[in-house]
Amino acid sequence: MASIRKINCVWGLIFLSLIFVGESQNSNQFVETRNTQFVLNGSTFVFNGFNAYWMMMVAASDKSQRSKVSNVLAQASAAGLKVCRTIAFGEGNIPLALQPSPGVYNENVFEGLDFVVSEAGKYNIKLMISLVNNFKELGGKLQYVQWARDAGVKIKNPDDFYTNAVIRGYYKNHVKKVLTRVNTITKIAYKDDPIIMAWQLMNEPRSAPQYAKSLHKWIEEMAAYVKSIDNKHLLSIGMEGFYGEETPDRKQYNPGNYTSGTEFVKNHLVKEIDFATMHVYPDRWLSTKIETERTRFLQRWIDIHFNDSMTIVKKPLILGEFGRVIVGNDVKYRDSFLTEVYSYIYAHAKNSRGGMAGSLVWQLMSEGMESYSDGYQIVLSQNPSTTKIMRDESTRMVALEQRVAKPN
Repeated sequence: MASIRKINCVWGLIFLSLIFVGESQNSNQFVETRNTQFVLNGSTFVFNGFNAYWMMMVAASDKSQRSKVSNVLAQASAAGLKVCRTIAFGEGNIPLALQPSPGVYNENVFEGLDFVVSEAGKYNIKLMISLVNNFKELGGKLQYVQWARDAGVKIKNPDDFYTNAVIRGYYKNHVKKVLTRVNTITKIAYKDDPIIMAWQLMNEPRSAPQYAKSLHKWIEEMAAYVKSIDNKHLLSIGMEGFYGEETPDRKQYNPGNYTSGTEFVKNHLVKEIDFATMHVYPDRWLSTKIETERTRFLQRWIDIHFNDSMTIVKKPLILGEFGRVIVGNDVKYRDSFLTEVYSYIYAHAKNSRGGMAGSLVWQLMSEGMESYSDGYQIVLSQNPSTTKIMRDESTRMVALEQRVAKPN
């Protein structure tokens, strides 16, 4: 029975690709913003999408593995997914590091990213690309701090990443290197390639509360720097959406006692930041709570960020990450969670004519990628029930896009 379901799922994806190709937007145009909406080709742009952080590394590991990138993009396109969030970072002494040492780049890994960008263009999937990780995985800001220490710079705190001139210089050099990269396949500079929808300054930036002002100044500085090199692409911070001391009345919406140094409203009001982001993981953030409490949190979390984005920040909002760990091979809880999230996203998208612009599930993988599994992975060809839920969300977002085609 399992093999029959997989075959039916594959044929379903092929059939759906014929439907969504006709509805897809032109890949040679840049996504823009107009008030609280994304705009593409003069029309409102909303989407259903996904995360796939691993694509650059897998494409660089061996050319024979590049089919995994192609498979995921093909299956995603067939399910109507129009945006993929991925990375252009990886620092230090790790396998397949993009930047093994400051200013030194692994050309093979860069060519892996070239392939990802080129292949996304073939499937008309826009890319949202993060430029550094807040966490130690794949190097991240701690590796930048260590590089400075190795160079003799006295660093007291890891959050000096946001203030130290040497480290800020390292980061700016990386930004310039990535944005001005000329793709070896397409021969187009990344900063000129419309298949890239947006850059993100950092994956899930955080700091100690006492560094909140430093983090905000860093966002201001780096956002202006990115735009000085590339004013064609959109830019976001990459935030999870936590509230801080600037909005004490909003801290009640945070999961538990999270104080991460970020200020959802203030940070997103930076003029060079084009849209707002939030992430949500109720099973991880509220691990000791019962399901009804998680559901209540989820609804309040999405509602408050939507309201703040539309009325105070006045920029489009996306749910940049969400997911639920599967237990064994039982996907029913994940399917229920995805259905719930999609219902909230669609309702807000409908009520705001696309101001709530879409969501990116964490995360899609190809067959044979067990070494990258994190419990959240979704293999569309092996999960027909999940695929149907995602496809249905794509279908109604496309229908909404057509109904609200004229931006506000």
